[in-house]
Amino acid sequence: MGEQARIAVIGAGWAGIAAAVTCADAGAAVTLFEAGRVAGGRARSVNIAGRTLDNGQHILLGAYHETLALMRQVGADPQRMFSRRPLCLLEGDTFQLRLPNLPAPLHLAAGLLGAHGVSWREKIRTALWMQGIKWRKFRLDQTQSVAEWLDAAGQTGALRRHLWEPLCLAALNTAPEQACAQLFAHVLRDSLGSPQREATDLLLPRVPFGELLPEPALAWLAQRGAGLRLGQRVRQLAGTRIDDEDFSAVIVAVAPHHLSRLLPAVPDTFSYEPIATVYLDYGAQTVLPFPLRHLGAGTTAWAIDRGQGMIGCAISGHGDWETLADDALAARMADALGLGAPHWQQVIREKRATFSARPGLRRPDYRTDHPRVFLAGDYTWADYPATLEGAVRSGRRAAFAAIQASKRPA
Repeated sequence: MGEQARIAVIGAGWAGIAAAVTCADAGAAVTLFEAGRVAGGRARSVNIAGRTLDNGQHILLGAYHETLALMRQVGADPQRMFSRRPLCLLEGDTFQLRLPNLPAPLHLAAGLLGAHGVSWREKIRTALWMQGIKWRKFRLDQTQSVAEWLDAAGQTGALRRHLWEPLCLAALNTAPEQACAQLFAHVLRDSLGSPQREATDLLLPRVPFGELLPEPALAWLAQRGAGLRLGQRVRQLAGTRIDDEDFSAVIVAVAPHHLSRLLPAVPDTFSYEPIATVYLDYGAQTVLPFPLRHLGAGTTAWAIDRGQGMIGCAISGHGDWETLADDALAARMADALGLGAPHWQQVIREKRATFSARPGLRRPDYRTDHPRVFLAGDYTWADYPATLEGAVRSGRRAAFAAIQASKRPA
């Protein structure tokens, strides 16, 4: 690289962290700017009433290869930090689907055929439908919604209600009637449709999200001399000049609704979807039979057992829950969970948790009008909806581009 490149990364969410680590690993002098005092963006830890919680409940999959590789790179051991479980989807006594420990695709076929609450006719029809999707290499009509796709396939029974629609809402944070079928197909391609059985595994965090990546990544960067400027908002970006400093290249890894302040030529064309996480503490003696459970009963919520009796209920996408006060929303989750009244509760709402993953969505390229300024963020990784894996991949891509740009004469 000749003279050491100075690369700035604006934003310390998972995309910005991935970019900063990749640049530092390539030998660049990295400066990481973050307006908040805590790194991690929409997947960070927060301290409330002496408890360390996450600002949103996230579930990772074994298919998150780049995310797991990044964790290992900065010294965070996924084997220790996650409870890895074969995919198991439960909704009380109404529906159960468990994937056995068999090679792919046998595990999916066996799980589907053994699903409880689904007729044999629907199981066979769905197996044939999924095989057809694989033959078409998961390529769909770009204008189709998930609901339209399922309607056209005759997927109108129990699997739609208990599998496809809940998975769509969990993965895209967008209701099936508005969600992009092609993006959902990409998610299925890399999870249920993957040739690797491990891709469908659930990765349930044993530690707060800050310990999964943001905190070890910052320590790793500090050891390599990176400048970590938490709590410092960038006032102005002019080419590769940030406020009063010049850099070889800049990676902008802020949320899309903050882009226009730094890059007016990149307008925010997104609409947004909310997520609420309702934490219910029942005491250390309370354990769910399986640590992930779909609550059903019209709640659209998933309950995650975080250990020591703390249950996190994640509610995705727009819905009537948005009109409820925190106490009423917590009471609704407690009723759906059926464990009685909790000892303690807390509601965390993210009004713009993700972009709305709709058909025909225009997403910005990672390249900008300036040859040394690049974008990173899940919204730039067009193959996926808003996911941590998409964020990490986008950060690495922007970093490689910034490193190459730094080698060229100014």
